[in-house]
Amino acid sequence: MNATTQGGAEASRGRYATIGLCLAIALLEGLDLQSAGVAAPRIAKEFGLSVAQMGWAFSAGAIGLLPGAALGGRLADRWGRKHVLMLCVAMFGIFSLATTLVWNFETLLGARFLTGLGLGAAMPNLIALCAEAAPDAHRNTAVGAMYCGMPFGAALAAVIGIVSPSAEGWRHVFYVGGFGPLLMVPLLGLFLRESAQFVAAKAVQVLGVTAKVQAPSITHALWREGRRRTTIALWISYLGTLIVLYFLMNWLPSMVVANGLSRTEAGVAIMMFNVGGGIGAIAIANVMDRCSPRLTVLGMYVGIALALAGLSGAIGAVTMACGAFFCGLFLVGGQSVLYSMAGQAYPTEVRGTGVGAAVAVGRLGSVLGPLIAGQLFALGQSASMLVSSSIPLILVAAAAALTVVSTLAPRVVGAAMQPGR
Repeated sequence: MNATTQGGAEASRGRYATIGLCLAIALLEGLDLQSAGVAAPRIAKEFGLSVAQMGWAFSAGAIGLLPGAALGGRLADRWGRKHVLMLCVAMFGIFSLATTLVWNFETLLGARFLTGLGLGAAMPNLIALCAEAAPDAHRNTAVGAMYCGMPFGAALAAVIGIVSPSAEGWRHVFYVGGFGPLLMVPLLGLFLRESAQFVAAKAVQVLGVTAKVQAPSITHALWREGRRRTTIALWISYLGTLIVLYFLMNWLPSMVVANGLSRTEAGVAIMMFNVGGGIGAIAIANVMDRCSPRLTVLGMYVGIALALAGLSGAIGAVTMACGAFFCGLFLVGGQSVLYSMAGQAYPTEVRGTGVGAAVAVGRLGSVLGPLIAGQLFALGQSASMLVSSSIPLILVAAAAALTVVSTLAPRVVGAAMQPGR
C-alpha cells in the first residue's frame, strides 16, 4: 500500500514538473513571438523600413514557424519529445540573440526566420508532453496551464519595451528572449521526464507487436482510422483563428499609435491583450474539462466576435485597453483549447505528427495575418475596418472547431468513464 502511494506521489510530482517546465518554455516562446511587435517602431526607425517591409519582418518569423512545427512534431514521434524540445529551445535562444546583431533588412529577415523555425518545432512537443502527462479528465486544463505562459511571456515583452526608453532599447527584449532559453536547456536535461506514453509506444514498436505502431506514416497519422474529417476541421479552425490572433499580436501597438495614443499607451494595450490571454488560456480550458465542450467552444467564439467588434469601435486609451483585454481573453484562450483538442485527436504513436501538422497549418495563418494587414495598412485601410472584417473568418473557424468537438466527444466521454480515470 505504501509502495502504491509512493508511486502515485512520484508520478504526480513528475506530472507537475513536466507542466511547470513546459510552462516556462511557453513563457519564453510568448516573449519572443511578441518581441518583434514590441520592437517594431524602433527597428523601423533605425533601419528606415517601410510599413510593408515591417509586415515582411513580422511574417519572416511566422514563416519559420510553419516548417518548424511540421518537422518538430514528426521528429517527436521518432526521437522523443524531450530531446527534440531541448534542441528547439537551444535553437530559438541562439537566433533570438542573433537578432540583436542584424545590420539591415535582409539579415533581420534571416534571424527572425531561423528563430521561428526553433519556436515552431517546440510547440508540438510542449502540447504532446502536457497532454500525455495529464489524466484524461484534466487534459484540457494541463495544456491550458502550459499555454498560458505564451501570453504572459508576451506581456513581459511589452513591459521590457516600456522600461527600455532609448533607441537602442529594442535589443533588450531579444537579449532576454535569447539568454532565457539557453539557461533552460540544462534544466530540461536534468528535470524533464520523457513522456511515459511515448516510452510505452516505443517499447511496443521495438517488440514489433503490430506493424501499425512500428512505422506509422504521415498519411496514416492524418487521414486513416476515421481521422480525415477531424484533421480537415482542425486545420480550418487553426488557420482562421491564428490569422486573427497574429494580426493583433503584431499590429496592435501600431494600431494604438495610429489612433493618436502614445507609445506607452500602446504598451499598456498589448500588455492587457496578453494578460487577458493568460487568464483565458487557463480559464477556458478548465471550463472545457468541467462543462459541455460544445457549449464552451461556442461561447468562446461568440466572445471572440464580440471582443473584435468592441475593439474596432474603441477610440480612447481605456476602451482600447479593455477591447485588447477581451480579445486576448477569448482569442488566446481559444487557441489553448484548440491545442488541447489536437492532442486528443491523435493516438500516442502519431500524436506528435498530427499535432505538428495542425500547428503548421495554423502557422500559415500566423504568416498571412501580419502580411495581409501590413499590405492593407500600406494601401490606407483603417485598423478598425481590418478588425471588424476579421469577424466572418472567426465564424468559419467556429464552425470547424465545433465539428472537431463532435468527433472527439464520444472518445473523451468513453475515456472518462473507464475505471481508474
